[in-house]
Amino acid sequence: MAAGRVLVVDDEKNITFVIQAVLEKAGYEVLAYNDSAAALEAIDSEDLDAVVTDLYMPGVDGMQILEHCRVSHAELPVVIITAYGTVEAAVSALKRGAFDFVTKPFDQVELLNVIRKASHTYQARQKEPISIVSTPTQAQQAAASISSIIGSSAPMQDVFKVITKIAASSSTVLVTGESGTGKELVAFEIHRNSQRINKPFIKINCAAIPATLIESELFGYERGAFTGAVSAKPGRFELAHEGTLFLDEVAEMPLEMQVKLLRVLQEQEFERVGGVNTIKVDVRIITATNRDLESEVKAGRFREDLFYRLNVVPIHLPPLRDRREDIDLLVRYFLKQFVERFEKSILTITPETVAALRAYSWPGNIRQLENVLERMVLMADSNQLGVADLPEEIAVSAGLLLPGGELADSAGFTFKEIVKRQTQNLERDLIEKALEETGGNITRAAERLGLSRKGLQLKLKELGLKRQID
Repeated sequence: MAAGRVLVVDDEKNITFVIQAVLEKAGYEVLAYNDSAAALEAIDSEDLDAVVTDLYMPGVDGMQILEHCRVSHAELPVVIITAYGTVEAAVSALKRGAFDFVTKPFDQVELLNVIRKASHTYQARQKEPISIVSTPTQAQQAAASISSIIGSSAPMQDVFKVITKIAASSSTVLVTGESGTGKELVAFEIHRNSQRINKPFIKINCAAIPATLIESELFGYERGAFTGAVSAKPGRFELAHEGTLFLDEVAEMPLEMQVKLLRVLQEQEFERVGGVNTIKVDVRIITATNRDLESEVKAGRFREDLFYRLNVVPIHLPPLRDRREDIDLLVRYFLKQFVERFEKSILTITPETVAALRAYSWPGNIRQLENVLERMVLMADSNQLGVADLPEEIAVSAGLLLPGGELADSAGFTFKEIVKRQTQNLERDLIEKALEETGGNITRAAERLGLSRKGLQLKLKELGLKRQID
């Protein structure tokens, strides 16, 4: 058996030849590339234990390869090769998540030792339980590039890019997504990354306020405007002046209030309830909903003109089932929080348990995952979370239990094999759905799944779905 699989990329053929010879002599399987773009594609489609890349190459350079691995393959160690005299750049790469670097001309023993340490570190991480209390790697920290939102998956990276691009503007933003996906966090991060950061961030849940009170909540009221109005009170728009107003569940707003909201968006002015003085405000509006507003417009429950005013910059948050690669990071984050909060001595969670969590469909999204992990920490009896700590619904979903709590028939399979089968079944369903939705187009299906074309082809072969591309 090979000591590991290492991808080597350098635009100089003699360099890749020497490194390949050194590594193969030491028992490694080597994938050598002189084309960095081809190497980048292979990183997405091959099972690797380490990547060795030259820092300076035409086209895609070593820093771009590092960045790609940091985002899409957070645990994969990247070793940088750099010429003598550019060590400062290599140190910069270390700060951005590189495992180590070697300088040209390199000592073969030193190179082998660095790569051996990198591959052994990666292999050990795949076998050991996930540490809850350890500090995440630089790659993991960087993967969640927006401070309060965690995710290294391609869909979340797209969300991060949009936030970064539009935060500094005053454009209206509409955040959509299922309940529990983190829409309020996105709104806050837009505010936090804007020039309004030192001004108020005011939020209001339109579904939580009775229709008779929402106008006074938004616009305030004057003394004597209605029974109980013993003094004047500013509304949320006034409180958010020069800052950001977040309207959550905006689809629940009554039609008569939608007209008044439209006027504020157009004119940036309003009157308090019972008042005659027009109040001018400078407020950025961010709205959120878990409904399909276009369908609400067609059904006559939401104004079309207001929809277009709100939908200037749309941001869609994917459900957790569509970003399963983020579950490991989320598990680590929430467990560390709960272990500290409840003063528990839990140190690790087994890979099998994480695999079961990753395979679950999570209809309640991140909020449900957070609640499940809180329950697991509270009820745990040892310093390691295992499969016995899983809630029944997740154990049933993973095929470990039958409904009612009875042990499922494993037919001689180990727990790892059961989880692997369940994960493969899930992958098979997702791939078949993507192929069906794209008319069997491999390239478009791969894009939808966040894979390279070659990566999807390999997955089809692994899952016995090769007929799909015949």
